[in-house]
Amino acid sequence: MSETIITLHGMALSGHTHRVELMLLMLGLPYRFVPVTGDVMRSGEFRRLNPLGQIPVLQDGDLVLADSNAILVYLAKRYAPESGWLPGDAIGAHHVQRWLSIAAGELRYGPANARLVALWGMPGDPVRCAEIASRLLHFMEDHLAGRRYLAADQPTIADLACYAYVAHAPEGGIELDACPSVRAWLKRIEALPGFKAMPSSPLPKAS
Repeated sequence: MSETIITLHGMALSGHTHRVELMLLMLGLPYRFVPVTGDVMRSGEFRRLNPLGQIPVLQDGDLVLADSNAILVYLAKRYAPESGWLPGDAIGAHHVQRWLSIAAGELRYGPANARLVALWGMPGDPVRCAEIASRLLHFMEDHLAGRRYLAADQPTIADLACYAYVAHAPEGGIELDACPSVRAWLKRIEALPGFKAMPSSPLPKAS
């Protein structure tokens, strides 16, 4: 365990931040959470941490890391190399990397973007987001039929990378009623030791 308390810069309602916080909690690593606003992300001080101005950013001693999926890889390799969170064999690593790519692709442009559009009026095409989300959820439903976790027989960083934006998909108008295997998988993640839920953001009421 690190002698220096890790600092996580992010937003409580960000699934990208939440996946890193889940990893810290499940590894039992002490950390402090520094909330970041949009104004902070545009500041020169924050851009020195991450020139792209994106969250989350993780500081571990003198080391500064960005990109949530890359941070998950770092934490697994640095603090739990033999735990199974990131398989060391070629096939296992492939399975995890595939889901990390899905988290950065279909998940980001489907459920995650739908949520941004619905909750905060961010630019985007909700119809297109829903189409991407539908394809992804059908794929996940078929994949999880007979499986407990996404990439292995035990939880990996792939599960943490995908959890939040799937769990909160209904906030973007993406329903999970037709996906019993996906909903069962969400329950398994929520039952893991150290789990912490991301705060809910109800859809705004129509005026």
